[in-house]
Amino acid sequence: MIRKVKSFAKINLFLYVTSRRKDGYHNLYSLMTQIDLCDDIYLDFSKKELSIVCDHPYVPEDDSNLAYKAAVLFYHSLKTNGCEEKKSLSIDITKRITPGGGLGGGSSNAASVLIALNNHYNKPFSKAELMKMGLTLGADVPFFIFGSPAITKGIGERLEKAPNLRPYHLVLCDPGIVASTAKVYKNIDFRLTLNQKYNMKTGLNVPLRGQKFDVRDQMHNDLEELACRLYPEIKETKEEMELLLKRRVVMTGSGSSLFALFSTRENADKGYERLAKQWAKSKRNVFLSSFN
Repeated sequence: MIRKVKSFAKINLFLYVTSRRKDGYHNLYSLMTQIDLCDDIYLDFSKKELSIVCDHPYVPEDDSNLAYKAAVLFYHSLKTNGCEEKKSLSIDITKRITPGGGLGGGSSNAASVLIALNNHYNKPFSKAELMKMGLTLGADVPFFIFGSPAITKGIGERLEKAPNLRPYHLVLCDPGIVASTAKVYKNIDFRLTLNQKYNMKTGLNVPLRGQKFDVRDQMHNDLEELACRLYPEIKETKEEMELLLKRRVVMTGSGSSLFALFSTRENADKGYERLAKQWAKSKRNVFLSSFN
């Protein structure tokens, strides 16, 4: 039996780093939403052992892959729950989400595998239990299991639904480099982010719980300036995008992907075509996407 599941990317519409924790991780305050860019994952339950393959050269095909780790964790949890432990599964990932681009591809793959396995085995675990499992794999995994635009706090384990986002189309760009999440976070200077942080937080409470919330004026990423210093390609791509699209461009996550929002698909199409034509012979990749 083969089951196909979609594994969606995410963007951080805003991201604030509020503090460094004693365990070395960082507390965040972020608004995240899934977008319709996705990987396809094929789960074959007829196999006799656990295996994973992926069509992207930068994605590992061994036990270091987050989707593989998710399957191991799920089966171990089944056994702990008193069920027979089975590992008859092959995972085949068709990649569209750029690895190392701040789009949460690996975390999304892990979450999709956890959800699909839970459904396959008649939901032995609640959503809250799956989210708790997911957090042991990565900070973004609970968000993808949560399944809704959300304000995320802590390292990503505290989520509050943000149901009133105004929908947008977006032009998304991969600058052609992989940004190291660990390197970016290691170089954070909290003196550069402290002034704006709390003004932003107090101003969001009302609109997020009221009518449609327009995020365009609230887009921000504490990690963007730092990532641009560490990786000049991100800064160069951002500046060119803003010039060509004539609108604000923001980085998602710890980089390196950048996005611009459009109210209509027609304008997003025009922006996409402009960038695709300009960068036809470069290593940059451009995508069209949206969120509702």
